[in-house]
Amino acid sequence: MEHFFTNNIKTVLKQQFGKNSVSIFEKNLLIQYLNEKTRSAHKGSKARSSFANLYALYVIIEDYLLKGYDKSGDYSIYEGALFNNLFARQRALPFGSKLQNHALNNRMNAEFQKYFPQSEYIPILRNLETNRYWINENLLKIQIGKRTVNIAQSIIEIIDDYIRTKQGAFHRFVKSCEELQKIGTTASEKVEDFIFGLLAPTVDARLFEIISYSILKYYYHDQHIIWGFEADNLNKENLKLYKTGRTNANDGGIDFVMKPLGRFFQVTETLDFKKYFLDIDKVQKYPVTFIIKSVDTIEDIMEKIKENANKTYSIKAIVDKYMDCIEEVINIPALVDRFQASIQQGYLNKVLDEIVIQSKVEFNYGNDEHED
Repeated sequence: MEHFFTNNIKTVLKQQFGKNSVSIFEKNLLIQYLNEKTRSAHKGSKARSSFANLYALYVIIEDYLLKGYDKSGDYSIYEGALFNNLFARQRALPFGSKLQNHALNNRMNAEFQKYFPQSEYIPILRNLETNRYWINENLLKIQIGKRTVNIAQSIIEIIDDYIRTKQGAFHRFVKSCEELQKIGTTASEKVEDFIFGLLAPTVDARLFEIISYSILKYYYHDQHIIWGFEADNLNKENLKLYKTGRTNANDGGIDFVMKPLGRFFQVTETLDFKKYFLDIDKVQKYPVTFIIKSVDTIEDIMEKIKENANKTYSIKAIVDKYMDCIEEVINIPALVDRFQASIQQGYLNKVLDEIVIQSKVEFNYGNDEHED
């Protein structure tokens, strides 16, 4: 099915293959896969970007090109690209610095097979013993009459074009925020509507993390606790929420930390209980608050997590131990309520300012490197 970015894909192919580009677009499964994965290109910064699986393809094909196998040589005897090199390259690409190893190891292949169940090929080949990786050359080479063409370079150019498009969308988002900052005190309704519009299931995962942090920072801002080591020497301290760094922070699955309570917050867009329990295991079963990009009720979310956990573990004591580690679930409606509370406390423009600060850091706004 065609979408806005389809024309960009067709343009790249036409520049390289002329009249044969139509046949390549329609028949090659990797090209069709890219067509599916680049749907968010012109939907702005709020749309999900799908970089993980695209970058898994990108780094392996880039290695293939750097070794010159698109021009000559027997790729079948190549020793393969080392995982560590591919993973480091993946994280160095724009928007790639928080990516995990799942796409390289299985997720990209699994999704490809979901789209094309009849395909006899999978894109990424790997040797688990040596940790070496290859692209499946059968998906790169296309027979056109008596001639064989290779689309490796085209795939790199298509993904590069997609990256540039998404970077432009994020920079326009920051510009929009800055414009709202200028009129914030006189047009508070516009600022409110703008931020409310970002609290949606379709928002980009990194933007959702930034919005969540900005809202919760000021929601907790005026709350305080009284504590101390001696009854006659107590401290009154406001709750402070800290982002653990950019979204590429090596934080063991923790996105925000609250002082002085020591609460951990993890932002997620999945209802996969295995992901939740993995995050809990990373912090040795320390309680975690999950901020979930979902409009499902908190009761439904907890029920789904527990139901799926019971199916997998079947032992009540194990399931209960994990469930007890979910300190709180904050869904989109809860974030909306907390944003409204922040507005009532007079923090609307502070929330917007925080969104701008965090977005500029996250998207390297104004940084020539344009690295995630």
